[in-house]
Amino acid sequence: MVLERGIKSGVVRYLLPAIDSETTVAMLQMADEFSEICFPMAGLHPCSVKENFEAELDMVDQLLKQRKFIAIGETGLDYYWDMTFAQQQVRALQWQAEKALEYDLPIVLHTRNATRATIEVIQPFISKGLRGVFHCFGGSIEEAKEIIDMGFYMGIGGVVTYKNGGLDRVLPEIGFNNIILETDAPYLAPVPFRGKRNESSFLTYIAEKIASIMGATADEVKAITTLNARKIFDIK
Repeated sequence: MVLERGIKSGVVRYLLPAIDSETTVAMLQMADEFSEICFPMAGLHPCSVKENFEAELDMVDQLLKQRKFIAIGETGLDYYWDMTFAQQQVRALQWQAEKALEYDLPIVLHTRNATRATIEVIQPFISKGLRGVFHCFGGSIEEAKEIIDMGFYMGIGGVVTYKNGGLDRVLPEIGFNNIILETDAPYLAPVPFRGKRNESSFLTYIAEKIASIMGATADEVKAITTLNARKIFDIK
């Protein structure tokens, strides 16, 4: 079982990102079944922003009124697959940023081919107290420093193990204080599992790669990034 393998490898908390209404029931069922270790988010993924995005956001609004969530997300911008609903993605992100502030929750941002655009959209919310994570970060050193200046964190996953991922140049410039570990499961499995179904037990390989880049031990990486995650998501 995926959770059992993750626990055996040292992963003790699982944050479940929302996608859209088609997956919400399954996510919440998992969160309820494993309530001591699994924590759901509420949100609308940018790849699910279509003609009906306002109805989807209404459902997110109702969920937020019904139960507690660990964060707003996964939201953000995705300019990789399709630009048809780019303007709607921006509106959906702005709406979710407002909800993050209303409920005093961190926001988890998806930024595929859109890191700069995402920074520009959320910038007006920073002075109001918006906080969160740029999930699956793969941007430049300059973007990383700007994200840190905003008080945000960056999620580092399997890409750090890829030969041309670029994070080996970014991480030494930014240090440990604003990064957390993540999987993006079932996608972006680290080497030596690249191309296979990702899972939480593989975080060990991500920690080991970061340690080799930063001249630290894997245990140090795990300890620091765990503290960061506990802080941003208020995890006990």
